[in-house]
Amino acid sequence: MDTLKQTVGRAFLELADALESGTYGPKPKVAVTGLGSEHGEKNVLAGAVLAARRGLDVMYIGTLSDPGVAAVYAETEEDCRSKMEQLLDAGDIDGAVTMHYPFPIGVSTVGRAAAPATGREMFIATTTGTSSADRVQGMVKNALYGIVAAKACGIEAPSVGILNIDGARQTEAALRQLQSGGYAVTFAESVRSDGGAVLRGNDVLLGTPDVLVCDPLTGNVLMKMLSAFTSGGSFETVGSGYGPGIGSGGRLVLIVSRASGAPVIANTLAYAADLIRGRWRDVFRAELASAEQAGLSKILEAKKNKPAQAAEEDVAKPAAEPVPASITGIEVMDIEDAVRVLWKNNIYAESGMGCTGPLVMISEKNHEKATSLLKAAGYID
Repeated sequence: MDTLKQTVGRAFLELADALESGTYGPKPKVAVTGLGSEHGEKNVLAGAVLAARRGLDVMYIGTLSDPGVAAVYAETEEDCRSKMEQLLDAGDIDGAVTMHYPFPIGVSTVGRAAAPATGREMFIATTTGTSSADRVQGMVKNALYGIVAAKACGIEAPSVGILNIDGARQTEAALRQLQSGGYAVTFAESVRSDGGAVLRGNDVLLGTPDVLVCDPLTGNVLMKMLSAFTSGGSFETVGSGYGPGIGSGGRLVLIVSRASGAPVIANTLAYAADLIRGRWRDVFRAELASAEQAGLSKILEAKKNKPAQAAEEDVAKPAAEPVPASITGIEVMDIEDAVRVLWKNNIYAESGMGCTGPLVMISEKNHEKATSLLKAAGYID
Protein backbone atom coordinates (compact mmCIF):
# COMPACT_ATOMS: atom_id res chain seq x y z
CA MET A 1 0.00 0.00 0.00
CA ASP A 2 2.84 2.38 0.89
CA THR A 3 4.51 1.63 -2.45
CA LEU A 4 1.27 2.37 -4.29
CA LYS A 5 0.90 5.67 -2.44
CA GLN A 6 4.48 6.63 -3.33
CA THR A 7 3.90 5.77 -6.98
CA VAL A 8 0.68 7.77 -7.12
CA GLY A 9 2.38 10.64 -5.31
CA ARG A 10 5.24 10.70 -7.83
CA ALA A 11 2.75 10.62 -10.69
CA PHE A 12 0.89 13.65 -9.32
CA LEU A 13 4.17 15.51 -8.76
CA GLU A 14 5.25 14.78 -12.34
CA LEU A 15 1.87 15.98 -13.60
CA ALA A 16 2.16 19.18 -11.57
CA ASP A 17 5.68 19.77 -12.91
CA ALA A 18 4.48 19.11 -16.46
CA LEU A 19 1.62 21.59 -16.16
CA GLU A 20 4.02 24.20 -14.79
CA SER A 21 6.90 23.64 -17.23
CA GLY A 22 5.09 22.34 -20.31
CA THR A 23 7.41 19.30 -20.38
CA TYR A 24 5.89 15.87 -19.82
CA GLY A 25 7.52 12.69 -18.56
CA PRO A 26 10.08 12.06 -15.82
CA LYS A 27 12.57 14.86 -15.25
CA PRO A 28 16.12 14.18 -16.39
CA LYS A 29 18.42 13.84 -13.39
CA VAL A 30 21.66 15.75 -13.81
CA ALA A 31 24.62 16.24 -11.50
CA VAL A 32 27.53 18.66 -11.29
CA THR A 33 30.89 18.23 -9.56
CA GLY A 34 31.83 21.22 -7.45
CA LEU A 35 35.57 21.06 -6.84
CA GLY A 36 38.20 22.67 -9.06
CA SER A 37 36.60 25.96 -10.06
CA GLU A 38 38.87 29.00 -10.20
CA HIS A 39 35.97 30.94 -8.67
CA GLY A 40 35.50 28.60 -5.73
CA GLU A 41 33.07 25.85 -4.88
CA LYS A 42 30.31 28.30 -3.93
CA ASN A 43 30.21 29.46 -7.55
CA VAL A 44 29.46 25.94 -8.77
CA LEU A 45 26.84 25.35 -6.09
CA ALA A 46 25.20 28.64 -7.09
CA GLY A 47 24.98 27.33 -10.66
CA ALA A 48 23.37 24.11 -9.45
CA VAL A 49 20.84 26.03 -7.34
CA LEU A 50 20.05 28.34 -10.26
CA ALA A 51 19.38 25.33 -12.51
CA ALA A 52 17.15 23.77 -9.85
CA ARG A 53 15.15 27.00 -9.57
CA ARG A 54 14.54 26.74 -13.31
CA GLY A 55 12.92 23.36 -12.75
CA LEU A 56 15.78 20.89 -13.25
CA ASP A 57 16.36 17.88 -11.00
CA VAL A 58 19.94 18.63 -9.91
CA MET A 59 22.42 16.78 -7.72
CA TYR A 60 25.52 18.51 -6.36
CA ILE A 61 28.73 16.53 -5.73
CA GLY A 62 31.18 18.27 -3.40
CA THR A 63 31.68 19.49 0.15
CA LEU A 64 28.86 22.05 0.23
CA SER A 65 25.09 21.68 0.29
CA ASP A 66 21.92 23.67 -0.27
CA PRO A 67 18.28 22.85 0.49
CA GLY A 68 17.42 23.41 -3.18
CA VAL A 69 19.50 20.51 -4.53
CA ALA A 70 20.32 16.94 -3.58
CA ALA A 71 23.91 16.55 -2.38
CA VAL A 72 26.56 13.83 -2.43
CA TYR A 73 29.61 14.51 -0.29
CA ALA A 74 33.04 14.34 -1.94
CA GLU A 75 36.29 15.81 -0.61
CA THR A 76 38.57 15.83 -3.67
CA GLU A 77 38.28 16.26 -7.44
CA GLU A 78 39.14 12.59 -7.91
CA ASP A 79 36.49 11.62 -5.38
CA CYS A 80 33.98 13.81 -7.23
CA ARG A 81 34.74 12.09 -10.52
CA SER A 82 34.56 8.63 -8.99
CA LYS A 83 31.18 9.28 -7.39
CA MET A 84 29.90 10.92 -10.57
CA GLU A 85 30.79 7.82 -12.59
CA GLN A 86 29.22 5.52 -10.00
CA LEU A 87 25.99 7.50 -10.12
CA LEU A 88 25.96 7.46 -13.93
CA ASP A 89 26.67 3.73 -14.16
CA ALA A 90 24.02 2.92 -11.54
CA GLY A 91 21.42 4.99 -13.39
CA ASP A 92 20.91 7.29 -10.41
CA ILE A 93 21.62 10.25 -12.70
CA ASP A 94 21.17 10.57 -16.46
CA GLY A 95 23.99 13.01 -17.13
CA ALA A 96 26.68 15.01 -15.39
CA VAL A 97 28.64 18.24 -15.70
CA THR A 98 32.27 18.44 -14.64
CA MET A 99 35.39 20.56 -15.19
CA HIS A 100 37.74 17.89 -16.50
CA TYR A 101 37.23 14.44 -17.95
CA PRO A 102 39.62 12.10 -19.83
CA PHE A 103 37.64 11.24 -22.96
CA PRO A 104 39.13 8.49 -25.16
CA ILE A 105 40.30 9.16 -28.72
CA GLY A 106 37.22 9.23 -30.92
CA VAL A 107 35.16 11.27 -28.46
CA SER A 108 35.01 15.06 -28.42
CA THR A 109 32.69 17.68 -26.99
CA VAL A 110 30.19 19.95 -28.73
CA GLY A 111 29.93 23.37 -27.13
CA ARG A 112 26.80 25.51 -27.12
CA ALA A 113 27.48 29.22 -27.50
CA ALA A 114 25.58 32.44 -28.02
CA ALA A 115 26.68 34.61 -30.94
CA PRO A 116 27.58 38.05 -29.53
CA ALA A 117 26.08 40.04 -32.42
CA THR A 118 22.68 38.34 -32.47
CA GLY A 119 22.36 36.12 -29.40
CA ARG A 120 21.72 33.26 -31.82
CA GLU A 121 22.56 29.81 -30.49
CA MET A 122 25.43 27.99 -32.17
CA PHE A 123 26.89 24.54 -31.57
CA ILE A 124 30.70 24.56 -31.72
CA ALA A 125 31.91 21.20 -33.01
CA THR A 126 34.16 20.53 -31.25
CA THR A 127 35.74 22.11 -28.15
CA THR A 128 37.68 19.43 -26.21
CA GLY A 129 38.71 15.84 -26.84
CA THR A 130 39.90 14.32 -30.12
CA SER A 131 37.59 12.74 -32.68
CA SER A 132 40.53 11.37 -34.70
CA ALA A 133 44.30 11.63 -34.79
CA ASP A 134 43.93 12.76 -38.41
CA ARG A 135 42.86 16.40 -38.74
CA VAL A 136 40.42 16.13 -41.65
CA GLN A 137 38.93 12.86 -40.43
CA GLY A 138 38.43 14.51 -37.06
CA MET A 139 36.69 17.55 -38.50
CA VAL A 140 34.32 15.40 -40.55
CA LYS A 141 33.42 13.46 -37.40
CA ASN A 142 33.08 16.75 -35.53
CA ALA A 143 30.46 17.83 -38.05
CA LEU A 144 28.47 14.65 -37.38
CA TYR A 145 28.78 15.11 -33.61
CA GLY A 146 27.57 18.69 -33.94
CA ILE A 147 24.57 17.55 -35.96
CA VAL A 148 23.78 14.95 -33.28
CA ALA A 149 23.87 17.56 -30.50
CA ALA A 150 21.78 20.07 -32.45
CA LYS A 151 19.15 17.50 -33.44
CA ALA A 152 18.90 16.15 -29.90
CA CYS A 153 18.29 19.72 -28.75
CA GLY A 154 15.36 20.10 -31.13
CA ILE A 155 16.83 21.49 -34.38
CA GLU A 156 15.38 19.24 -37.06
CA ALA A 157 17.75 20.13 -39.92
CA PRO A 158 20.71 22.04 -38.47
CA SER A 159 22.74 24.15 -40.88
CA VAL A 160 26.44 23.26 -40.97
CA GLY A 161 29.33 25.61 -41.70
CA ILE A 162 33.07 24.94 -41.58
CA LEU A 163 35.37 27.54 -40.05
CA ASN A 164 38.01 28.75 -42.52
CA ILE A 165 40.98 26.94 -40.99
CA ASP A 166 43.45 24.33 -42.22
CA GLY A 167 41.45 21.31 -43.37
CA ALA A 168 38.24 23.24 -44.05
CA ARG A 169 38.14 22.62 -47.80
CA GLN A 170 38.79 18.90 -47.49
CA THR A 171 36.19 18.69 -44.74
CA GLU A 172 33.63 20.44 -46.92
CA ALA A 173 34.44 18.11 -49.82
CA ALA A 174 33.96 15.05 -47.58
CA LEU A 175 30.63 16.34 -46.27
CA ARG A 176 29.43 17.02 -49.81
CA GLN A 177 30.42 13.46 -50.74
CA LEU A 178 28.32 12.24 -47.82
CA GLN A 179 25.47 14.42 -49.02
CA SER A 180 25.77 12.95 -52.54
CA GLY A 181 25.69 9.49 -50.99
CA GLY A 182 22.36 10.20 -49.33
CA TYR A 183 23.29 11.63 -45.92
CA ALA A 184 21.23 14.73 -45.19
CA VAL A 185 23.49 17.74 -44.65
CA THR A 186 22.13 21.29 -44.76
CA PHE A 187 25.00 23.66 -45.50
CA ALA A 188 25.09 27.14 -44.02
CA GLU A 189 25.85 30.11 -46.26
CA SER A 190 28.37 32.74 -45.22
CA VAL A 191 27.04 36.27 -44.82
CA ARG A 192 30.02 37.56 -46.80
CA SER A 193 29.46 38.44 -50.44
CA ASP A 194 31.32 35.38 -51.73
CA GLY A 195 29.05 33.08 -49.70
CA GLY A 196 29.84 29.39 -49.35
CA ALA A 197 29.85 26.94 -46.47
CA VAL A 198 33.40 27.81 -45.41
CA LEU A 199 32.82 30.54 -42.86
CA ARG A 200 34.73 33.59 -41.68
CA GLY A 201 35.05 35.44 -38.37
CA ASN A 202 32.02 37.57 -39.23
CA ASP A 203 29.90 34.42 -39.32
CA VAL A 204 31.11 33.41 -35.86
CA LEU A 205 30.06 36.76 -34.41
CA LEU A 206 26.68 36.58 -36.15
CA GLY A 207 26.00 32.90 -35.45
CA THR A 208 25.46 32.12 -39.14
CA PRO A 209 25.37 28.31 -38.79
CA ASP A 210 23.59 26.10 -36.31
CA VAL A 211 26.73 23.94 -36.23
CA LEU A 212 30.19 25.47 -36.61
CA VAL A 213 32.80 22.83 -37.50
CA CYS A 214 36.43 23.24 -36.45
CA ASP A 215 39.21 21.36 -34.69
CA PRO A 216 38.92 21.09 -30.89
CA LEU A 217 41.78 23.48 -30.09
CA THR A 218 40.23 26.22 -32.21
CA GLY A 219 36.81 25.39 -30.80
CA ASN A 220 38.14 25.64 -27.27
CA VAL A 221 39.50 29.13 -27.94
CA LEU A 222 36.22 30.17 -29.56
CA MET A 223 34.20 28.97 -26.58
CA LYS A 224 36.43 30.85 -24.16
CA MET A 225 36.16 34.06 -26.17
CA LEU A 226 32.41 33.79 -26.76
CA SER A 227 31.77 32.91 -23.10
CA ALA A 228 34.04 35.41 -21.36
CA PHE A 229 34.40 38.44 -23.64
CA THR A 230 32.10 40.52 -21.43
CA SER A 231 34.23 39.95 -18.32
CA GLY A 232 37.66 40.52 -19.78
CA GLY A 233 38.33 36.80 -19.88
CA SER A 234 38.52 35.70 -16.26
CA PHE A 235 34.85 34.76 -15.76
CA GLU A 236 32.66 32.97 -18.29
CA THR A 237 29.27 34.64 -18.19
CA VAL A 238 27.32 33.42 -21.25
CA GLY A 239 26.76 30.23 -23.19
CA SER A 240 26.16 26.64 -22.18
CA GLY A 241 29.65 25.28 -21.73
CA TYR A 242 31.93 23.06 -23.75
CA GLY A 243 29.32 20.37 -24.11
CA PRO A 244 28.90 16.61 -24.11
CA GLY A 245 31.48 14.05 -25.14
CA ILE A 246 30.02 12.46 -28.28
CA GLY A 247 31.50 9.56 -30.19
CA SER A 248 30.77 6.45 -28.18
CA GLY A 249 27.18 6.71 -26.98
CA GLY A 250 28.37 5.95 -23.44
CA ARG A 251 28.15 8.11 -20.32
CA LEU A 252 26.71 11.58 -20.82
CA VAL A 253 29.41 13.87 -19.43
CA LEU A 254 29.45 17.59 -20.25
CA ILE A 255 32.38 19.92 -19.69
CA VAL A 256 32.57 23.38 -18.20
CA SER A 257 35.71 25.43 -17.71
CA ARG A 258 37.33 26.16 -14.38
CA ALA A 259 36.57 29.77 -15.33
CA SER A 260 32.85 29.12 -15.91
CA GLY A 261 30.53 31.27 -13.82
CA ALA A 262 27.30 30.14 -12.16
CA PRO A 263 25.09 31.17 -15.14
CA VAL A 264 27.14 29.04 -17.55
CA ILE A 265 27.06 26.08 -15.15
CA ALA A 266 23.27 26.37 -14.88
CA ASN A 267 22.98 26.58 -18.67
CA THR A 268 25.19 23.52 -19.09
CA LEU A 269 22.99 21.52 -16.73
CA ALA A 270 20.03 22.59 -18.87
CA TYR A 271 21.98 21.53 -22.00
CA ALA A 272 22.39 18.08 -20.44
CA ALA A 273 18.66 17.89 -19.75
CA ASP A 274 17.88 18.87 -23.36
CA LEU A 275 20.11 16.08 -24.67
CA ILE A 276 18.48 13.54 -22.37
CA ARG A 277 14.96 14.58 -23.37
CA GLY A 278 16.05 14.51 -27.01
CA ARG A 279 17.30 10.91 -26.66
CA TRP A 280 20.79 11.85 -27.82
CA ARG A 281 22.05 8.26 -27.88
CA ASP A 282 19.30 7.26 -30.31
CA VAL A 283 20.09 10.31 -32.44
CA PHE A 284 23.80 9.42 -32.39
CA ARG A 285 23.16 5.86 -33.53
CA ALA A 286 20.75 6.97 -36.25
CA GLU A 287 23.08 9.66 -37.63
CA LEU A 288 26.08 7.34 -37.60
CA ALA A 289 24.14 4.59 -39.38
CA SER A 290 22.90 7.04 -42.01
CA ALA A 291 26.40 8.42 -42.58
CA GLU A 292 27.85 4.92 -42.87
CA GLN A 293 25.22 4.03 -45.43
CA ALA A 294 26.31 7.12 -47.38
CA GLY A 295 29.93 5.90 -47.41
CA LEU A 296 31.43 7.53 -44.31
CA SER A 297 34.17 4.96 -43.67
CA LYS A 298 35.40 5.01 -47.28
CA ILE A 299 35.35 8.79 -47.40
CA LEU A 300 37.29 9.06 -44.13
CA GLU A 301 39.88 6.55 -45.32
CA ALA A 302 40.37 8.50 -48.54
CA LYS A 303 40.77 11.75 -46.63
CA LYS A 304 43.32 10.21 -44.30
CA ASN A 305 45.91 10.04 -47.04
CA LYS A 306 47.19 13.43 -48.09
CA PRO A 307 47.77 14.15 -51.77
CA ALA A 308 50.96 12.72 -53.15
CA GLN A 309 53.54 15.43 -52.85
CA ALA A 310 55.46 16.64 -55.86
CA ALA A 311 58.66 14.77 -56.51
CA GLU A 312 61.72 16.04 -54.73
CA GLU A 313 63.72 16.33 -57.97
CA ASP A 314 64.42 19.81 -59.26
CA VAL A 315 61.50 21.19 -61.23
CA ALA A 316 62.25 24.00 -63.63
CA LYS A 317 60.04 27.03 -63.24
CA PRO A 318 58.35 27.92 -66.56
CA ALA A 319 58.69 31.41 -67.97
CA ALA A 320 56.75 33.93 -65.93
CA GLU A 321 53.49 35.34 -67.24
CA PRO A 322 50.56 37.32 -65.80
CA VAL A 323 48.46 35.21 -63.40
CA PRO A 324 45.04 36.88 -63.05
CA ALA A 325 43.14 33.58 -62.59
CA SER A 326 43.18 31.52 -59.41
CA ILE A 327 42.25 28.12 -57.99
CA THR A 328 41.04 27.86 -54.40
CA GLY A 329 40.28 24.96 -52.09
CA ILE A 330 43.88 23.82 -51.54
CA GLU A 331 45.13 23.35 -48.00
CA VAL A 332 47.81 25.79 -46.89
CA MET A 333 50.31 23.02 -46.12
CA ASP A 334 49.97 21.69 -49.69
CA ILE A 335 50.05 24.94 -51.63
CA GLU A 336 53.73 24.91 -52.66
CA ASP A 337 53.55 21.27 -53.73
CA ALA A 338 50.51 22.08 -55.86
CA VAL A 339 52.47 24.85 -57.58
CA ARG A 340 55.31 22.41 -58.32
CA VAL A 341 52.85 19.96 -59.90
CA LEU A 342 51.86 22.68 -62.37
CA TRP A 343 55.47 23.69 -63.03
CA LYS A 344 56.26 20.08 -63.81
CA ASN A 345 53.54 20.24 -66.47
CA ASN A 346 55.01 23.45 -67.91
CA ILE A 347 52.34 25.72 -66.44
CA TYR A 348 53.58 28.85 -64.74
CA ALA A 349 51.92 29.27 -61.34
CA GLU A 350 52.38 31.23 -58.14
CA SER A 351 51.07 30.62 -54.64
CA GLY A 352 49.10 33.27 -52.83
CA MET A 353 46.75 33.90 -49.96
CA GLY A 354 43.35 35.43 -50.53
CA CYS A 355 40.75 36.56 -48.02
CA THR A 356 39.21 33.08 -48.01
CA GLY A 357 42.47 31.14 -47.83
CA PRO A 358 45.33 29.81 -49.98
CA LEU A 359 45.17 29.92 -53.75
CA VAL A 360 47.20 28.97 -56.81
CA MET A 361 47.43 31.77 -59.36
CA ILE A 362 47.67 30.99 -63.07
CA SER A 363 46.87 32.56 -66.42
CA GLU A 364 43.33 32.47 -67.79
CA LYS A 365 44.40 30.22 -70.67
CA ASN A 366 45.83 27.62 -68.27
CA HIS A 367 43.00 27.70 -65.74
CA GLU A 368 41.07 24.68 -67.03
CA LYS A 369 44.14 22.48 -67.53
CA ALA A 370 45.63 23.47 -64.16
CA THR A 371 42.36 22.65 -62.41
CA SER A 372 42.29 19.20 -64.03
CA LEU A 373 45.90 18.51 -63.04
CA LEU A 374 45.34 19.50 -59.42
CA LYS A 375 42.18 17.39 -59.25
CA ALA A 376 44.05 14.40 -60.65
CA ALA A 377 46.82 14.92 -58.07
CA GLY A 378 44.29 15.05 -55.24
CA TYR A 379 44.80 18.65 -54.17
CA ILE A 380 41.22 19.71 -54.94
CA ASP A 381 37.95 17.85 -55.41
